[in-house]
Amino acid sequence: MPRTSRSSLVEPRLPSWWLEEALAAEGKPEPAPVLDGDAEADVAIVGGGYTGLWTALALRERLPDARVVVLEAEICGAGPSGRNGGFLNGWWPVLGDLRRLVGDDGTLEIARAGARIVPAVREFCERRGEDVWLRASGELKVSAAPAQDAVVEAAVAAARELGVEEEAVPLSREEVAERCRSPVLRGGVFFRDGANVQPALLVRALRRAVLAEGIRLHEGSPVVAVEDGAVRTPRGRLRAPEIVLATNAALTGWGPVSRRLTNFGSYVVLTEPVPELVEQIGWTGGESIVDGRMFVHYFRTTRDGRVLMGSGSGPIGFGGRIDDRFSRDGPTARRAEAGLRRLLPDLAEARVERSWGGPIDVSADHLPFFGTVPGKRFHYGAGYSGNGVGPSWVGGQILASLVAGLDDEWTRLPLATRRVKPLPPEPLKRLGGGLVRAAIMACEAAEEQGRRGPLPARAAAALPRLLGMQIGTR
Repeated sequence: MPRTSRSSLVEPRLPSWWLEEALAAEGKPEPAPVLDGDAEADVAIVGGGYTGLWTALALRERLPDARVVVLEAEICGAGPSGRNGGFLNGWWPVLGDLRRLVGDDGTLEIARAGARIVPAVREFCERRGEDVWLRASGELKVSAAPAQDAVVEAAVAAARELGVEEEAVPLSREEVAERCRSPVLRGGVFFRDGANVQPALLVRALRRAVLAEGIRLHEGSPVVAVEDGAVRTPRGRLRAPEIVLATNAALTGWGPVSRRLTNFGSYVVLTEPVPELVEQIGWTGGESIVDGRMFVHYFRTTRDGRVLMGSGSGPIGFGGRIDDRFSRDGPTARRAEAGLRRLLPDLAEARVERSWGGPIDVSADHLPFFGTVPGKRFHYGAGYSGNGVGPSWVGGQILASLVAGLDDEWTRLPLATRRVKPLPPEPLKRLGGGLVRAAIMACEAAEEQGRRGPLPARAAAALPRLLGMQIGTR
């Protein structure tokens, strides 16, 4: 008898399950003090997520005597750093896209910098005695519809043409099934350089490290104004000659980078613990998995046998506003659950317990960028485009070197030197992005039913690529 799905239509809410678990493990600690009154520092870092905290730690290495202060609007982990899927990897899966942007040499330079991420996070955890559920089991990119086959083939071809074929190993349908059995998975490619973590445990570990290094942290201190030599919060003013803006999606409304960013919503659903069902489908190796859609499904298991399924098909933002579209959009959460039921039908009996969402900062070319505002000492990093857990470590190295005024391997990366094509101004950015999003979703729904998308939808979905931009993953 076919199984009946135990769908519960759980509405998305915050905080994430990740953050609840991480705070409970800490004994529900008190937040760091609010910035109250005037203060001084050598470096002010705005944002207490991955990028800001990695930057603070990297600055301690480069400028050990610098007075560094981190300002966080809520608590560390309340933002996307505590809500994401926990995929820890660099850029081997997107070699083809990188080649179009920065050429072969730049591609290998970026990919090899990204290959340092997992060892760096492992070393950080081992040195400080932190358990963030790090599991280095690699990543699978799979085809779940005929139209996605080309995505897998292109990933394999790009690695082969660059002479790094060991970084993208093709898998047949049968070889994919040996790792995760599903009737809809047609084949895939395995990237050995991949891991996953409990993301809120990681950001909270970084918070502890920052405090242990004597770096001042103020939580509950949203920055409301950035000035030459100072930042303002509702209750205080922090003077600092060097200012780092590391708020990712919240930077979309900031003038110097607003034309290079837009925000999309990404939502996940999380099942109850079902280790016996996970074992039945052979998904015991811990691989993170991404399908070949433009708005990807991303899925993984947890240490206690839960399954997380995410959908990057959430609403598009307007003018940089972060509102309920990014945390309470039920339709996107339901698309994530629909992905779970379609991609892993043998988990039909697994009840969804939780759902949550968050904004992702998407750059015009789908690659993060870092820099310094001309004539100012404002340093920034954004545009992770849904892959920020690992690349934020690289971002921290780049930003620390920019603050220190270094000309080194980090500041010479194309991530810090390339020109990012601007997006249209608002409201065209919102209207055009909404049109393209709807077209992509129509095409993908048709492809998964074995049909071609309607011609107008296919034309609209192809528009970003024709303009040298990227929305989604292809």
